[in-house]
Amino acid sequence: MIKLRQIDAYRWEIPREGKMRTRGLIFCSKEMLPVLESDQSLQQVANVATLPGIVGPSLAMPDIHWGYGFAIGGVAAFDLEEGIVSPGGVGYDINCGVRLLRTRLSREHVAPLMKTLVDTLFTNIPSGVGSRRQDFKLTGSAFKKVLKDGCRWAVQEGFGEAGDLAHIEAGGAIAGADPEAVSDFALNRGKDQLGTLGSGNHFVEVGYVDEIYDAALAAQLGLFQDQVTAIVHTGSRGLGHQVCEDYIKVMLKASAKYGIELPDRQLCCAPLTSPEGQRYLAAMAGAANFAFANRQLITHWVRESFERVFQMGPRDLGLELVYDVCHNIAKIETHTVEGKSRKLCVHRKGATRAFPPHHPEVPEAYRETGQPVLIPGDMGRYSYVLVGTEKALTETFGSTCHGAGRLMSRHQAKKVARGRSIIQELAAQGIIVRGAGRGTIDEEISEAYKDVSGVVDVVHGAGIAKKVARLKPLGVIKG
Repeated sequence: MIKLRQIDAYRWEIPREGKMRTRGLIFCSKEMLPVLESDQSLQQVANVATLPGIVGPSLAMPDIHWGYGFAIGGVAAFDLEEGIVSPGGVGYDINCGVRLLRTRLSREHVAPLMKTLVDTLFTNIPSGVGSRRQDFKLTGSAFKKVLKDGCRWAVQEGFGEAGDLAHIEAGGAIAGADPEAVSDFALNRGKDQLGTLGSGNHFVEVGYVDEIYDAALAAQLGLFQDQVTAIVHTGSRGLGHQVCEDYIKVMLKASAKYGIELPDRQLCCAPLTSPEGQRYLAAMAGAANFAFANRQLITHWVRESFERVFQMGPRDLGLELVYDVCHNIAKIETHTVEGKSRKLCVHRKGATRAFPPHHPEVPEAYRETGQPVLIPGDMGRYSYVLVGTEKALTETFGSTCHGAGRLMSRHQAKKVARGRSIIQELAAQGIIVRGAGRGTIDEEISEAYKDVSGVVDVVHGAGIAKKVARLKPLGVIKG
């Protein structure tokens, strides 16, 4: 059993013991503890604390649940000279992330055409397992440019505006990407999947601003009461999955080669200074850039769908990008540790960056507010917009939660949904849903997730993100 010591209402500590090099620090409420203790996620937090070169505590956000190697909701930073990089600390869906678009439309304007809009989005954006665009093909050389340049490539090709790049984490392209570090098999898996949602919990959601908690911050983010919004949530598809799969094999050998003792084989890793570590970072950056470009293309088709349904031009619609954040990534960042500035490799797996006002990596548009933090919930409840804080920077390497966090496996969710019509249940709430199949929708029922409001209340209460607004869904297309 993992020992937990309560620090305050929102923080719990796993004391350092055995082979742990540091402590674990869990952000959660007392009410969440039974769920956390029902799987192996707390043990995974302790396991990460044993890895070489870890700096600060092994962290977990309130949406924590069991994952591959690292818990989903885990954050860990590593020294560049003595530390490691681990595919398990990033995850299979590299740069699974979320972006938020705002409009000039209000809820009352879209309500009569919501069914038409959802149907149009579902037609324009391929979704489901193995989904592909039949009308969009890339040559091998062009595809490698996607991996190098991410959203810059997409905008240059006419999928968006230059202003979009100023509202995306890292400008929509992680530096250091090398397509040559990505296997041919991974390239083949991804080459026809650009601009597609995929499956699982990925979605496009049209919603509206249901509640505003900080009017001044909301105004600075361009949000107002009853405003219609759109969320895009997807990642690197089969390409990212294969990059992870390929490098787990590499890292299993590297762990033995460099004498790294692993409490769990799923934590296989390599020193950041090693050829294996550097090559993984280059491949991971390529997959991350694919994911950025994927969300950018989907955004283009979201805009086209709105224009077609409402017979309005881009200026009148005002479908502008608020922000786009990564959920699964390892990034080289500069942080202050014990009063000294250090470059670290920060793993965020199912966690969102939450940088404060005036941080140099926060876009100019949000220099006074702090970086927007986007926390999607489930398709039947709500999502949240927050901003980053100084406390997040000093306590969690500028990190916070990324979503609701699952309570049930997909198999369990389908059992709970058996005999019900989830589409009809959601329609009764005023939410129109389209999915690639009934099974996809059933496994994403609200009961399968924690109530995201509880997760958000923890990070807000702990001061590692600040609530700005709540969004409620009107229409959703699911992978």
